[in-house]
Amino acid sequence: MLRNLWLTFAQAITVLLAALFILGTFRPQWLPARLAGQPSAGGMSAETAGAIQAPGGRRENPILSYGDAARRATASVVNIFTTKEVRMPRDHPLLNDPLFRRYFGEQFSQRQQSSSLGSGVIVSADGLVLTNHHVVESADEIEVLLSDGRRARAKVVGSDPETDLAVLRINLQGLPAIVFGNAETARVGDVVLAVGNPFGVGQTVTMGIISALGRNQLGINTFENFIQTDAAINPGNSGGALVDTDGRLLGINTAIYSRSGGSLGIGFAIPASTVRQVMDQIVTSGSVTRGYIGVEPQDVTPELAEAFKLPRKAGAIIAGVVRGGPADKAGVKVGDILVAVEGQAVTNTATMLNLIAQIKPGSTASFRFVREGKEFDLPVSVGKRPRPAARQE
Repeated sequence: MLRNLWLTFAQAITVLLAALFILGTFRPQWLPARLAGQPSAGGMSAETAGAIQAPGGRRENPILSYGDAARRATASVVNIFTTKEVRMPRDHPLLNDPLFRRYFGEQFSQRQQSSSLGSGVIVSADGLVLTNHHVVESADEIEVLLSDGRRARAKVVGSDPETDLAVLRINLQGLPAIVFGNAETARVGDVVLAVGNPFGVGQTVTMGIISALGRNQLGINTFENFIQTDAAINPGNSGGALVDTDGRLLGINTAIYSRSGGSLGIGFAIPASTVRQVMDQIVTSGSVTRGYIGVEPQDVTPELAEAFKLPRKAGAIIAGVVRGGPADKAGVKVGDILVAVEGQAVTNTATMLNLIAQIKPGSTASFRFVREGKEFDLPVSVGKRPRPAARQE
């Protein structure tokens, strides 16, 4: 009797499982959500995480895309082609080759054309384009290729070697200007896209995250406050855009750390806040004006602080004073430690340069120094920072 009951129960369970299998395969919508493997109102199972319920009971896996951001940004990013005439050194072997001089002539043998490429970003509908200073430095001709295939000659409005930024103008109207984002609210881990023309292959979009913020003392520019990213940046990307997931400009791509010349996942972009500040000054006056006091600073390191028994391990040691400069006239001496400018702490030489640069030339600012273990305030009449000398070819 007991055996018959067990066989009946086993057969019933087998039939029920078979029915559930058939329904789950051919008519899953007839089954409760939990039995059909679909997410319930309380949440989503691990097996179906990421799946969404479509009309008719079908499940679809969404594909995360940054297509809209890429579309907005790429319309505003341009390719830049430059050419310049360079002179061959007088001691170049070809200049002393009679056969070369005979067939190519004296003039040709001393001059040749050099071409390079980079990227740029349209920042106004009436033709202003941002790029890196090193992309257009000393160029004789600059040509801009837009994403829609149009070409235009460009002229340099002004450039700033110390942040490696330049502003160009092209004679076109109604251009798709990029929207500036807020780099100050960017966070490490945010997804970003890099847009440019790497190796001249054509406009390319790469994706990564913000790896670090406020990178400085890298020896790339005089004034550094870089956004670091692992989005692939290669030669030709210089001057291109680093944008957020809405396609808004967060920075101008400017440099990479590489042992091979290609991307190793360490790229640097000038933040949009610096870009806008420099651009506005260049458009207004053709150049950038910064404060200057005429000192040679050096970071206070823990080793120096211990060796010279300095009272603090932060600040900038004045290692040299320009004779007749603003600091010299104010009484600054070699060995003084600058610890604050207008009440803002100086942690290193990069901070010092940035704080002084923001002061309007001709105004008097309060500088706090440490001398022989004692702090004191010193008013300094800030001068105008001289423009760095152009590099010699």
